[in-house]
Amino acid sequence: MEFSKFLSSLATSSCTPPIALKNPSSKKWSIPKDHSLLSTPLKPLNSKTKYTSSKVRKILSLSHKHTHTSKVRKMEHPCAQDGIICFQHEQKLDDLRSALKKVGGQAVEGLDMIDAVQRLGIDYHFEDEIDQILQKQHIISSTTAHGAHDPTDLHEVALRFRLLRQHGYFVSDDVFNNFKEGEGNFNQMLSEDIKGLMSLYEASKLSTEGEVVLEEAGKFSGHFLNSSLLHLDHHQARVVENTLRNPHHKSLAPFMAKNFFVSGFQGTYNRWLNILQTVAKTDLYMVQSLHQKEVVQVSKWWEELGLSKELKFARDQPIKWYNWSMAGLTNPNLSDERIEFTKSVSFIYLIDDIFDVYGTLDDLTLFTEVVNRWEIGAIEHLPDYMKICFKALYDMTDEISCKVYEKHGWNPLHSLKKTWASLCNAFLVEAKWFKSGHLPRAEEYLKNGIISSGVNVMLVHIFFLLGEGITKQSVELLNGTPAIISSTAAILRLWDDLGSAKDENQDGDDGSYINYYLNEHQGKTMEEAQEHVTNMISQEWKKLNKVLVSPNPFPAAFTKASLNLTRMVPLMYSYDDNQRLPSLDEYVESMLHA
Repeated sequence: MEFSKFLSSLATSSCTPPIALKNPSSKKWSIPKDHSLLSTPLKPLNSKTKYTSSKVRKILSLSHKHTHTSKVRKMEHPCAQDGIICFQHEQKLDDLRSALKKVGGQAVEGLDMIDAVQRLGIDYHFEDEIDQILQKQHIISSTTAHGAHDPTDLHEVALRFRLLRQHGYFVSDDVFNNFKEGEGNFNQMLSEDIKGLMSLYEASKLSTEGEVVLEEAGKFSGHFLNSSLLHLDHHQARVVENTLRNPHHKSLAPFMAKNFFVSGFQGTYNRWLNILQTVAKTDLYMVQSLHQKEVVQVSKWWEELGLSKELKFARDQPIKWYNWSMAGLTNPNLSDERIEFTKSVSFIYLIDDIFDVYGTLDDLTLFTEVVNRWEIGAIEHLPDYMKICFKALYDMTDEISCKVYEKHGWNPLHSLKKTWASLCNAFLVEAKWFKSGHLPRAEEYLKNGIISSGVNVMLVHIFFLLGEGITKQSVELLNGTPAIISSTAAILRLWDDLGSAKDENQDGDDGSYINYYLNEHQGKTMEEAQEHVTNMISQEWKKLNKVLVSPNPFPAAFTKASLNLTRMVPLMYSYDDNQRLPSLDEYVESMLHA
């Protein structure tokens, strides 16, 4: 039965929802009927490149065209839309590739150039060139470890260390011993090397459990960088402050790219920096255009699905849900994957609302049983709104499974069914706690919260949508919730619990690790509990860093997506006193508007 017909059949039913709740959804994360998101004028990229109004109208009209067609078409990269812009862009990219190859043998400049393209979020254009350079840099690092090469430039050593670890090369933190004094402490004379200290601070964020040298490096560099803010000029202080607040490894590169050209990098390598700036701005223009079209696709799917009309208690926030896709899957070529992933994210929020703000415990138990059985015939005894939700979930999962099988030759249905069942099981555990007044122990809450966070559902879908490295071994490991999933989920749960504000206008049952921790440790203050949670988040990051440099069956694209979702967490859960998300607002503005 088609979903629209299924809804029509329920419309004639005499069954009504148990209670009527006010719609808690926030209008700011829904999409206007006229798709006015796309009406923002696109600014010229620079004074030498002019875009006529006809070209802009052409790009925008292509976006609007998607809203009027009944069939969702495969998305095109913006290069397919304007040959002149893309021809110039490709020429600049070739110039940068040549520059990368030319500086590849020059240690510091090659490292700086890789750092630059990564910070600007355009490194996907230069993956082969970056790999070749880092292979050579790893050899340099190995000779340093054996005493054959003894560099004295802190910036060079720290940057090489960070880039290699980010790309899966293990480098011992012993490389920093050369910057220590006889007593084993970092040399105080380094306090004047601001550039080196910033690189050392950035490198310390790649630490794993038990790496004392990196712990010391982070504290040492952080202390002197904070102290330097008192005597640096405004521009320098801004650069240092941005490094302290947003270290690259824990930040979303596309979101932070705007800070690049106000950094200390300005003017360092003028022979390729100007080309880099032009390429980055053009790429941003193209990617924004692509994201705008994807938002329209997601909006069209959500509107046609009709769940926002049938389940009025649930959040109606397709733009917010799409942010997870935009952050996690950054390669512009993954347009279809972002759209499909957003669909799965929307159901995490929808089912969460059913459990938190609407369903009775008896109905939630029945719903969970149906999801575990995964049979349409089992929905007979469910309330209408739960029938609607499960039927839509069932159809969506089946469609995604078919697409993955057609594209990658592996049917993920078993894994997808399992992850949805696990999510509902975890939601039900929490519902029983809250309905009964039971106070779980903090660790018990967190163990269940890792599943109820929805991260497992997200990353299982991402793994199959990417379609890389799908083997029996990797799927079995994936189904067992490995560290790359559990640590990301723990960070989300703990970060969410650090704040006191709830989601926009969402009134429902909720728990908090901090509350349960304080209940167990009566003498602790709120500040001490928050510090404890912050340290726990730091430890989970160390586990993720360990995954980066340890052999595992997961492809680099999946690992990158997992880290990007982790980096997105602070933006998604840093509510202000007005229950708003200012950082997320800024992210959307930078990613969707020129």
